[in-house]
Amino acid sequence: MGFARACSVALAGVEGVVVEVQADLEPGVAAFTLVGLPDKSLVESRDRVRAAVVNSGAEWPQKKLTVGLSPASVPKSGSGFDLAVACSVLGAAERIDPAAIADVVMIGELGLDGRVRPVRGVLPAVLAAAEAGYRQVVVPEQTAGEAALVPGVSVLGVRSLRQLIAVLGDEPVPDEPVADGGRPDPMLAGLMVPGAGIGTGLAAGGRAAGQQPDLADVVGQTRARKALEVAAAGGHHLLLSGPPGAGKTMLAERLSGILPPLSRRESLEVTAVHSVAGILAPGEPLVTRAPYCAPHHSATMQSLVGGGNGLPRPGAVSLAHRGILFLDEAPEFSGRALDALRQPLESGHVVIARAAGVVRLPAGFLLVLAANPCPCGRHTLTGAGCECPPSAVRRYQARLSGPLLDRVDLRVEVEPVGRADLMGSGGRGESSAEVAARVRAARARAVERLAGTRWTANSQVPGHELRTRLTAAPGALMAAERDMERGLLTARGLDRVLRVAWTVADLRAADRPDASDIAVALELRTGIHRGALLKAGAS
Repeated sequence: MGFARACSVALAGVEGVVVEVQADLEPGVAAFTLVGLPDKSLVESRDRVRAAVVNSGAEWPQKKLTVGLSPASVPKSGSGFDLAVACSVLGAAERIDPAAIADVVMIGELGLDGRVRPVRGVLPAVLAAAEAGYRQVVVPEQTAGEAALVPGVSVLGVRSLRQLIAVLGDEPVPDEPVADGGRPDPMLAGLMVPGAGIGTGLAAGGRAAGQQPDLADVVGQTRARKALEVAAAGGHHLLLSGPPGAGKTMLAERLSGILPPLSRRESLEVTAVHSVAGILAPGEPLVTRAPYCAPHHSATMQSLVGGGNGLPRPGAVSLAHRGILFLDEAPEFSGRALDALRQPLESGHVVIARAAGVVRLPAGFLLVLAANPCPCGRHTLTGAGCECPPSAVRRYQARLSGPLLDRVDLRVEVEPVGRADLMGSGGRGESSAEVAARVRAARARAVERLAGTRWTANSQVPGHELRTRLTAAPGALMAAERDMERGLLTARGLDRVLRVAWTVADLRAADRPDASDIAVALELRTGIHRGALLKAGAS
C-alpha cells in the first residue's frame, strides 16, 4: 500500500483554504476514485491527470487509487488541483519521494500532453498558502511573477509535469519548447475570461500614465473640476447631473488620472480580485493604478454586486475596488441594482449568499453617478424645448432613491459649455498632473492626521470621531446646523459634510476646517449655489 500527499488551494471569492490532496494505492482492480466535494471540472481531472502522467514518461499505477481532498466539507472547483493530484499519485507510486511534496502547495492545470497550464486566482491562492504557513509553492511558469508578489514564499514556475518530476527527483531538467514568437502563447488563454473586461466596462488599472485622458482636455466646468479634485482627495462619492453633451462622461473618465497610485497592499488587493475574475492582463502581474469600471445601464444586479452559478464571482463593485465605479445614465439602471449598492457604499465590502455558500468580496470603490435632468435631457436648458411633463420629470429623478443619494457626498450641476470656452478663447485648464499633485499632498495630510487608526482617507472616518476628536473651528458649523434644522441635511448628511470639509481643508493645507470649508462642503452636498465653491476654486 502506498500513500502520499501534496497541497493545493480552494478559492471562495478572493479568500482561499489550503486543501490537502491525499493519494492512496491499494491492491485491487485498477480504478480511480476522487472524493471531497469536487465539482464537474475537478472530477474530469481523473482523465487529464492519467493522460498527463503517461505522456510525461511516468508509469500509471495499475492499482485501486483513491484521491481525497481534505477538508472534505469545503467545496472545491476548477482545474487548478491537477498538479497536486498528479504529484500525490506519483508520490504514492514512489516515482517521486513523498516527503519532497508533503508541504508543497501546487497550483496548475494539466494538459493531456503533460504541459502545465495557468489558472486564474494564483495570487489569492498563494496569499492563502502563505497565511497558512506554507513557504514552497509550485505554479505554472506564466504566473510565476504573480505568485512572487507574495513575500516570504519560494516560488517554482514549471512549464510541464516532466520538468517538475525532474526537479523533485534531482534529475536533469528537460527543456520544453516555447510558443512561436510570431503569435501569442496559447497557454495564456486560461488566464482571461473571454469578454469579462468588455462586459464590465473595465479599463485596466495598469494602463500607462501617458495613455490616461488628461483633465486639461475639459474646457470650462470650474465647479465640476473642483468637485472632481475634492472627490479624489478624500474618496468621496460624486453625482454629476446636467444635460446631454455637457461633459459628464468626459469628466468621470479623467477622475482616475488624478487619483494617487495604489499602495503595495492596495495593489495586492486589486490584483487578487482581477486574477480571480479573469481580467488580469498577461505580463502585468501587479495592478498599480486605480481601476475604472463603467458597466452599461442594462447591467443586472448580479453583474454589479456579484453572482453566478455555484459560488459567486466578483461583480463590478469588486472589480472597481480601490478605484472608480462610474454609472453613466444612472437613472436608467434598474432600481434593484442601484439599491444593492447601498451596503457596499457604507461597509466597503459586499456579502453574497447563495446555495453553494456565502462569499465576502471587497468593494471599496469611489462611486460616480451621471444623470440627465429628465428623459429627454433638455429640462434645465433655456429655450431647448423640453416637452416632458412635470410628472415624468419627477418620476425620472426619483429613480435615484433618497437613501442612495444620501450616501453621495458631492452633487454638482454640470452646465453646458459656452462658445467662448469651447472655441479656446478661455485657455486650457489645469492638467491632470497638476491636480494630482495637490490630491497626493492632501491625501498625505489625511494619512498623517489619521496615523494610528484604521482609516486612511477622510471619507472613511466615522461621524463620532468628527464630532468629538477631529473637530472643526469654533462656530464653523453654524450654517450646517441651520440646514439640518430646515431638513436639508440628515444626521448622515451632516457627518458627510464634515468629511468633505476636512478634505477641502487638506487641499488648502489648513489645520482644520473653518466656516468657508463648511460652506464649500454644504454647497457640494446640497447642490444649492452659495458662491463658496467658485471662491474655493479660484484660490
